Order: sequence, then structure tokens, then C-alpha cells
Amino acid sequence: AAAQPTTAPAATSGAAAAQPTTAAPAGKKVKIRLASWVGVDEGKELQSVIDKVNAQATDFEIVSEPSPQDYYTKLQTAVAGGAGPDLFWLSQEYIAGYAARGAIMDITDRLKNDQSPAAQVDDYFPDVFQTVRYQDRIYGLPWIAQPVILYYNPDLFKAAGVDEPTEDWTWDDFKTAAAKLTDPQKGVYGTAFNGWPPIHMFIWQAGGEVISEDLKSCPIDTPEAIKGEEFYADIIYNEKYAPSEATIAEQGFGEMAKAGKVAMFYGGAADDLDYAHKKDPKNAVMKAALVPKGPAGRTTFAWTAATVINAATPNPDQAYKALVALTDGIHHWKIMAPRKSLANKETIVASVPDKADSADVIVKAAQDMRSFRIIPRHQEWDDTFWKEFQDPLFHDKGTATDLAKAARPKLEALLPK
Repeated sequence: AAAQPTTAPAATSGAAAAQPTTAAPAGKKVKIRLASWVGVDEGKELQSVIDKVNAQATDFEIVSEPSPQDYYTKLQTAVAGGAGPDLFWLSQEYIAGYAARGAIMDITDRLKNDQSPAAQVDDYFPDVFQTVRYQDRIYGLPWIAQPVILYYNPDLFKAAGVDEPTEDWTWDDFKTAAAKLTDPQKGVYGTAFNGWPPIHMFIWQAGGEVISEDLKSCPIDTPEAIKGEEFYADIIYNEKYAPSEATIAEQGFGEMAKAGKVAMFYGGAADDLDYAHKKDPKNAVMKAALVPKGPAGRTTFAWTAATVINAATPNPDQAYKALVALTDGIHHWKIMAPRKSLANKETIVASVPDKADSADVIVKAAQDMRSFRIIPRHQEWDDTFWKEFQDPLFHDKGTATDLAKAARPKLEALLPK
């Protein structure tokens, strides 16, 4: 149920094979192809958004080409071969790479002259909007900013005699509660970590950084960063607080929370954990709270994705118009819209009525959210971060201090020169 930290849902389709649209004569609606990773149900919802946009459009018609399997492989092949879609979705960690290769359109100047609501750069949360910037130019529009919140099971809290989370909760409060809520004999655990939520979030909460603001260093070995890393490492797969790796593999990660086996689960604001019981009474009742505060604050991770324009589109003007109109439509479908003017309970409930009880928490969480800092070689960087640092840390193959010191130069070798 959790939003994926670094991979979009596997995704896109026939988008890969079709030929690019040819420029249309004046007065005709140009077909603008949109590649996305939506599956069947989400695809129906997206189509209804597209239908509304198309009904208002005078010179373009968006055609949805979803690919729920192997999205990025298909997309990369299509774009490289010159047969890619006009518009396509990218999760945050892919945008800089596509921009650096010249594969997506720079829309900076077009945005300056556009009064449309979704084109107002200043209305976006800055820490989210930086994911579509590359070398101070803008290469897309974010359509979601999903802050991580804490879902918890009030029945398990009551049974263990533990007070429910408050806005004052710290890491220590979280850890103490997780220990009290854990009863391996009953198969119940205080929390569950498996690489999600991203360790970055805890490094930030301790005052550390993973990639510096100037993209020149990876200070994962500072005292602040180490503090966040040690907190995470002490909880993950530690049956004093959380299920083992084998238990998670056997029972499922988000599934354990829905089954009433995990008392506190870090999940994306759009996850259904807080209303899954309404759809199926077998699912546990869960409520939403803000994530606990670390030593330096309550920074929470925001999973972010954007729609971008293929630099090779034969219809750049219509593709840009379609991008802006579609983005505004998605902002009233997905939660949370990454715009300050839409960060309110009314918009959230209008988009997803089942989120009524959690909307206030989501709005507050948005004030503390930030996305990853992205570099062109981000996939390589992620892979190295996992193999050289996170995986050995999670499996007690070394201390955070030693592993961070050894991994840092390997990570920094992948940063922009």
C-alpha cells in the first residue's frame, strides 16, 4: 500500500510502439499521446480526467496510452527511437536524466507568459517543484506530492494500553510505543520498515543531508546523518519493534498493516489504509497522524511525479497546452496536489471523499514535506546507495559510521561534475 520511494509503479504500453503524431493542419484537433503507468482501475479514473480536458480543448485531443508493465524500459526505447509519446509521466528521480539528455522540452519561457492556474510556478511547493528543475530551467509540471504520514491502529494501541500518537511525538515516543505494541507471539508488531519509508527522511529529521543543495557532495557520514541512519537501522527487521525480513516477505508489507499485524505504518497520504476497512471489513481500522519529530524537525518525504513533454513532439504548442490543462485536471483527482492554493481539506475531500478524516493531517504534513534532490545519474546513484550503504546497514554488515564513510566517495563519483 505504500508509495514506492524510488520507482514508479511499473508501467506504460503501446506507447512504446506507435509512431509520433505528424503535425496537423490548422483547424483540426491534434492527437497528443500520453504515456503513463496506470493500471485498469486507475486508467478509468485518468480517462475521465482526460475526457473533461478534451471537451474544453479546441486544437488538441489527448489519447491515453497506459503501460502498467515495464514502463520505463518501454518509454526509454520509444523516446530513444524517435517514436515516443508527446507527453509522459516521470517519477521524480528520472526527470534530471531525461532533461540532461535533451529528451524533454524546456518549458520555462512558456510558463512565464501563461496565466493558467497550473502554470503558476510560485503556487507550487518549492521543495516539490525543484524536482522538475534542471540547471535552473523547468522541464515539466508535478501532478502529485504525496507526503508520508503515520497510519496507526487504534485498537492495537488500546489493547496494549498505549496512548495514541500526538503532534508532540518524538522518535523516542515512537520507539517506546513500538516496543510496547510488539508481541511476536501474537504476530503483532509496533511498526514495519523495509527500505520504505526512505532512510533519507530520518537523515533530514536529524538535520543531515543525503545530497547537498549544490549537488556537489553526499554528506551521509556527518554526525547528524549518522543519527538518522542509526535510528532507522535499530528498528528495521528488529523484532523488538518490527517484523523480520522473512515475516514481511511471507505476509506482505502493507498487507500486514491492513491485517491488523502492524500498529504504526509510514505510508503515503494517498494510501488507502485509513479507509480500507470501509471497502472490506476484514481490513483493520486505521487512523492518520503526523510523522514523529526527529532531533531537527518533522521533515517528511514527498513522493512526486510529473508530466513532461517529449522534446521531439511534432506539435510543441498543442503539447504544452495539453500539459497545463491535464496537470490542472490531475490536481483535482490525485492527492495531494503539489500547489499551495489546493493544499486544503476541501480540495482533498472533493478529490477523494474517503480521506475526510485524514485531510487535516495531510494538509499539515504538506508544510513539512520535501522530495529527493535529483541528479542526472540518479538510477545509478540509487543503486549504489542501496548496495553500498542501505542493504549492508539493514543487515548488520557494518556500523552506519563505517558504511557511510566507505560509500560516500562512490556516491560522490556519480554527482554532476
